[in-house]
Amino acid sequence: MARVHPHTPSPPSSSSSSYLTLKREIFTIWMKSLVIQGNGCTVFNSNGEIVYRIDNYDKKCSNEVYLMDLRGRVLFTIRRRKLRVFGRWNGYKCNGSMVKNEIPCFQVRKNYRLLRGDSSCQVTVRPVEGCQATCYRFEGLAGKAAFKIIDSEGGLVAEVKQKQTSSGIQFGDDVLTLVVEPQKDHALIMALVSVYGLICHRM
Repeated sequence: MARVHPHTPSPPSSSSSSYLTLKREIFTIWMKSLVIQGNGCTVFNSNGEIVYRIDNYDKKCSNEVYLMDLRGRVLFTIRRRKLRVFGRWNGYKCNGSMVKNEIPCFQVRKNYRLLRGDSSCQVTVRPVEGCQATCYRFEGLAGKAAFKIIDSEGGLVAEVKQKQTSSGIQFGDDVLTLVVEPQKDHALIMALVSVYGLICHRM
């Protein structure tokens, strides 16, 4: 059986948990927790280093999960607000284990289009001072793990798809490739990917 990543994981530098790069970045998402009998996922960078993880000690689709770096430092807390018809997930930036601000850094709203019988998700990222809010949407395939994060102008922000070997052999549906476009906050994108996993009951 092919390994999830060909390199041996090693501790990443402290700056790898959240940064922007000038080039496209590729990550491997393994939909398994580092904790035995836990739910969540483990994320490797292109060097085979573990950079992000979610270890959900509760049942799948918990109402609160934590995106962490390898050392367990919490980067984002994701909370679900229960609504009768429409679901909503709030993401809060954290400093270690503490939420920096009780105002969400981002919100994901799940909408249901009755006439079409399908669902869509809208993402709003709270603006930094002097800037406007950023809006994204999830564009997925029904019953598939693959999806895209698209900005308000239709540009690609990130894409998740089933991982393949260099010879074109696909891994199982629990091993995914995340491609993040340049100048995007990797931790924020991973937090949004985590919300999509919660919505699809994969985490």
